[in-house]
Amino acid sequence: MIALRDVHKRFGDLVVLDGVDFEVKRGETMALLGPSGTGKSVLLKHINGLLHPDSGSVNVDGMDVAHLKRRELANLRNRIGYVFQFGALFDSMNVFENIKLGITDNECASDRGYCENRVLECLDLVNLPQATAQKFPADLSGGMKKRVGLARAIAGQPTYLLYDEPTSGLDPVNADIIDSLVEKLRDELGVTSVVVSHDVRGSFRVSDRIALLSEGRIQAMGTPDEMRKAENYAVQQFLERDFK
Repeated sequence: MIALRDVHKRFGDLVVLDGVDFEVKRGETMALLGPSGTGKSVLLKHINGLLHPDSGSVNVDGMDVAHLKRRELANLRNRIGYVFQFGALFDSMNVFENIKLGITDNECASDRGYCENRVLECLDLVNLPQATAQKFPADLSGGMKKRVGLARAIAGQPTYLLYDEPTSGLDPVNADIIDSLVEKLRDELGVTSVVVSHDVRGSFRVSDRIALLSEGRIQAMGTPDEMRKAENYAVQQFLERDFK
């Protein structure tokens, strides 16, 4: 379970998070929506300890992330897969080597046979052919890079998956492919997921619940049906462009 309580974060004079309460239950997919620049990615980075709150608490499985020691934080991060917005693949490495980086257990990572099998398993999970393992990022389309990034994120068999704009920059067909993979990984792997996105329709499709972040706070949270019916002005204003 992920729980943020009264989290505040500012950068200089810019207040980004202003008392955020946010909870994700085990096994669910939570979509985090909101206008650009409202701190969605900042919130995401608090969950795996890349950023610490100025005040408030961030708890994952009952552990206060900001107060974990280095080894404890490393162990927690081994259970959290992070899908970066643009894939964040290393151009000098082929796909096999990029995905292998996601294997967080040192013993497994040093076993060539295990790595070969795990990389092929992950490629299969994201619907890419095995031959992709020998390609380099420059040989891949934007949609394929996103899927390789997702394969790397699941290589360590995480409990949690954090997606930072997984469909950003993709055409509708490839965006639908990524959305289908989010659903597939939830159903087949049982991961708990937080999906930061601008894609309202896709988010309503893949999520169990949706949270709207605006003006530094969670303005509303609920199931897709509850959000569609919400009378909250901020929700109506944000959704009216996609659901009329």
